[in-house]
Amino acid sequence: MSKAIEDYGFIGNTVSGALVACDGAIDWLCLPRFDSDACFAALLGGAEHGYWRIAPAGEIKCVTRRYRPRTAILETCFATAEGKVTLIDCMPFTDDEHYVDVVRLVRGDAGHVRMRMTLCLRLGYGRVVPWVRRQDYGLSAVAGPDALQLRTPVELKGQNLTTVAEFSVGAEAIIPFTLAYHPSHWPARSAADAPTRLEETTARWHAWTGRCRFDRAESHPWHAAVTRSLITLKTLTFSPTGGIVAASTTSLPEHLGGIRNWDYRFCWIRDATLTLYALVNAGYRQEAYAWREWLLRAAAGDPKQLQIMYGLSGERRLTEIELPWLPGYEQSRPVRIGNAAFGQRQLDVPGELMDALHAGRKLQLDHSEHSWQLQKTILRQLEQDWNQPDEGIWEVRGGQRHFTHSRLMCWTAFDRAVKAVEDFGLSGPVERWRAVRAQIHADICRNGWNADKRAFVQYYGGEALDASLLLMAEVGFLPAQDRRFRATVEAIERELVVDGLVLRYRAENTPDGLPGDEGVFLACSFWLADAYIMLGRHDDAMALFERLLDLRNDLGLLAEEYDPRIGRQLGNFPQAFSHIALVNTANNLACARGPAKQRAGGPG
Repeated sequence: MSKAIEDYGFIGNTVSGALVACDGAIDWLCLPRFDSDACFAALLGGAEHGYWRIAPAGEIKCVTRRYRPRTAILETCFATAEGKVTLIDCMPFTDDEHYVDVVRLVRGDAGHVRMRMTLCLRLGYGRVVPWVRRQDYGLSAVAGPDALQLRTPVELKGQNLTTVAEFSVGAEAIIPFTLAYHPSHWPARSAADAPTRLEETTARWHAWTGRCRFDRAESHPWHAAVTRSLITLKTLTFSPTGGIVAASTTSLPEHLGGIRNWDYRFCWIRDATLTLYALVNAGYRQEAYAWREWLLRAAAGDPKQLQIMYGLSGERRLTEIELPWLPGYEQSRPVRIGNAAFGQRQLDVPGELMDALHAGRKLQLDHSEHSWQLQKTILRQLEQDWNQPDEGIWEVRGGQRHFTHSRLMCWTAFDRAVKAVEDFGLSGPVERWRAVRAQIHADICRNGWNADKRAFVQYYGGEALDASLLLMAEVGFLPAQDRRFRATVEAIERELVVDGLVLRYRAENTPDGLPGDEGVFLACSFWLADAYIMLGRHDDAMALFERLLDLRNDLGLLAEEYDPRIGRQLGNFPQAFSHIALVNTANNLACARGPAKQRAGGPG
């Protein structure tokens, strides 16, 4: 049986990232970028597909772990009969995305502990065995375009296409290991000593977290949770472009043993607005500006070609293929790379983009006339398309429908355009936009409302509920006290809440074209807490928020979903949207004008 998803920690350097298990194994690592071929894919295929483990050679009595405070540097402490030792894992920041390192230091804390290192180097998602050569600094490996060096003072041995080392560490001793990547046709770089790079990385993280504006009192009960989520969000940022990946992994399942396994190492426009609020309200305007600029570059061009998602640098072709040599996490097949949803029509995306750029104006990010021209061009296309069917927010693969949430975001697009003229003095055909906004509003109220269900439903003519409709008040479509919104929230509580948490929909009632079930969707559960706040149900919001905090693993990390029946996190990990939602709900609870009020309200 595989290690639980929540058994992993996450390290990264705003270019790439790795998952580190409690047993000292890095089982997933993409170099040099998040979306590159994984060097280690044991997470999806077993040890023969690549991993790097450093741990005591004898019996381990106890394992504890933590992040070094206010950093993404992971410390795992092993206690044995011989003594104690700490494994410190970090990815130093880099000034060149083609050169990425993983630094691992073994520090003796007490006694004298025998250690074992095992490195199973694999490239091409665990399929390619590189050519390995012994070097005076350790070893070098090459396979096609990729090259790696392992630098360490420890003697290395080859064993069945795997590199091993056995050594001992005494109290106060530090044994370094550095795995360095570079393109094989470029020269290798000589790196500074590992302890120095660790301290430099620690200082960089401390400087960054020192800018956090969320309740600066560290005694605040949510300070640590919010800070950890912000660090995670920063770590999932691809700093060369400002793009933020949805998660660092692919194909971690939404249902164990099922086929709902997707590649999330891309950037979704849908995440944009809430990301901006999470960053700016926490004091990270530079990151928010970089994210908005990524959006503008990615979306630039013919509005008919606007996609729901893009690559880290704005790449448009994200072709989905299956990797048959990987059995998948807990036999969850197929393993996929790429994501076919990039070619879907999802009519909420123009609204998400308009909402994000409107948020940028409200949050006083620098204005761009080019940006406004692009938005007006997108609106001209949306005037023709808003009443068409699409695949919707959940990217269903069972056919297009007239999804209520998609229409809601079309309304949002024109509402934000009207506000841009009314509140910020921008130029545009505001009367026409008002007319289209009113037309869409009437269309939703007429066709999205199910009188028998006494709720807005997932798609026109259907009966299924959808948690995305919890956002109706937040985007300003209806006042929170509107009886129809209150009734929709109550219906979602009755039908989509499982063990106090929210399903995005009932799979059996939704045209997603896929068999099997899935866990509760954590972002949707935070949305319910936000809806409670807007409804004045603060005790309910607080209780739900605290329940969600309890679902984090011991390091404060969240995946996409959670299965309350077996108490397991599900889906790709760590999930940016879950952590964005955590930060925003904390802000909503902590201040009278959090993201939910900002999004629905006027300027400022």
